[in-house]
Amino acid sequence: MLKAGLVGAGHLGKIHLRLLQQSSKYDLIGFYDADPENGQKLEKEFGYRYYSNLDDLLARVEMLDIVTPTLFHYSYAKKAIENGLHFFIEKPVTQTLEQAEEILQLCRTNNIKAQVGHVERYNPAFTGARKYIQDPMFIEIHRLAEFNPRGTDVSVVLDLMIHDLDILLSIVKSPVKNIHASGVCVVSKSPDITNARIEFENGCVANLTTSRISMKSMRKSRFFQKDAYISVDFLEKKAEVIRMKPAPEFPNDFDMIIENAEGEKNQIIFEYPNIQTNNAILDELESFADAVTENKAVEVSLEDGTEALRVALEIVRLIS
Repeated sequence: MLKAGLVGAGHLGKIHLRLLQQSSKYDLIGFYDADPENGQKLEKEFGYRYYSNLDDLLARVEMLDIVTPTLFHYSYAKKAIENGLHFFIEKPVTQTLEQAEEILQLCRTNNIKAQVGHVERYNPAFTGARKYIQDPMFIEIHRLAEFNPRGTDVSVVLDLMIHDLDILLSIVKSPVKNIHASGVCVVSKSPDITNARIEFENGCVANLTTSRISMKSMRKSRFFQKDAYISVDFLEKKAEVIRMKPAPEFPNDFDMIIENAEGEKNQIIFEYPNIQTNNAILDELESFADAVTENKAVEVSLEDGTEALRVALEIVRLIS
């Protein structure tokens, strides 16, 4: 078991504490929170050991789970590196690109493993559909959330769209060529709704719309590629694959056959990937434990987190 410590016991931090405690891959040593009252309350209520001195905690663990506001990611990541600790860090990886690149270089120099909390990579709808997504050339993404005052201190790009930017960059293995974006501040002082069009050097185009002022929630991605269309519903945990193959010589009454202008006949196939129910946060934490204990590559690397941040910050710049 990997001796784990956590810093930042807010809303998400409390979820991480519970899962670290439950996991067979971790031995939760304790946590640190800058608010002593909150820390003592959690210790009394759930039995997690609260450390009022961060250095005392760092001296007793092998990994640090950083679940603080993004403002503090950089300083705690450096603390982990200075203490020779592997660390899991929530998204976005840092506030600035310069900070992310420095952390990345320090980890390489000091042989530290780090994983970024882009949890949608572990969404069962995405993992179920992933093998069907091959060289998409057009991608349409909608992430719409109902209004919640929590998180409105930052742009919707860094709050919500960055989830989809990470998914997008993990699929399209081509450099970004152009970005066009627009955004509107509706109820906040930072954009609440944003649309971005991202063009890649291989010709793929992605259109992303993200809102935190919608009447209903939606988290859908659609991937269009040669002979196939894949729909992934991250919210409902569903996926659908519609693809074409040459029509059989003798189709049966239930086969769906279409004929194009050139007389070619194709059969439309509907597939529904097997979706396995999971706890995505637990899965990402445990995959990181495996990476550390088995000395293998992490699934969502600092390089991945840095690239998602790079694109997100460029979108923020364009809509400012």
